[in-house]
Amino acid sequence: MTSFKDHFSRHAAGYAAHRPTYPAALVDFLAEAAPGRDLALDCACGTGQLSVPLGARFGRVVATDASAQQITQALQHPAVTYRIAPAECSGLPDASADLITVAQAAHWLDLEAFYAEVRRVARPRAILALISYGVLEVADARADAVVRDFYRDVLGPHWPPERRHVEDGYRTLAFPFAEIPFAEIPAPALSIEVAWGLDDLIGYTETWSAVRAAERALGRGPITAFRAALAEAWGDPGERRGVRWPLSLRVGRL
Repeated sequence: MTSFKDHFSRHAAGYAAHRPTYPAALVDFLAEAAPGRDLALDCACGTGQLSVPLGARFGRVVATDASAQQITQALQHPAVTYRIAPAECSGLPDASADLITVAQAAHWLDLEAFYAEVRRVARPRAILALISYGVLEVADARADAVVRDFYRDVLGPHWPPERRHVEDGYRTLAFPFAEIPFAEIPAPALSIEVAWGLDDLIGYTETWSAVRAAERALGRGPITAFRAALAEAWGDPGERRGVRWPLSLRVGRL
């Protein structure tokens, strides 16, 4: 029996295939802010969507997730070592990490325990970054409207309550690293941007926790209806359209 809020283990392969990776500009910003580039700790890493890009700028990345299924499906990189471990128990030595990240997962954590682990493993002036992205934007008005209606009107009652923290960009999430002796660092405007076909976008929506909850409550009917409406709005399924997620960051120097 798991002791963490596990919305994704049963669909780890889909998560690996369809969740977007993070842009180099984000990794560059974090690497420049960190006091060194020896070791980054990526907590609740999923299947490595941020861990692998971090591997391009840090000598070593330790990526942890409480889900063995997610780790099994994780993207590989020579600089990245994956561990099955909760975010509050990384196994790293004291004062060893230059950077600690949590991408699209801080709202699931026991933050008090996690922040205690952050203080333990952070070297002096290390960086902690909580990263999130909310509702995607499709560069086609009709398709975008279909996705937003599905997200809000169909799935609205089925999102876990923690989703509200993602929607407000983590601004209401507890973050005790914005006060003396810590310092919150302003982040540049960043976004994830991809060019996707219809199947890519549908595959991504299938990774949403609310889709699983809606399926259990309502069956596949509303999801099938959404797919049909999106296909009609999209047109040629092979046509690649721009998809964008604005990023929200809370970044603190310890």
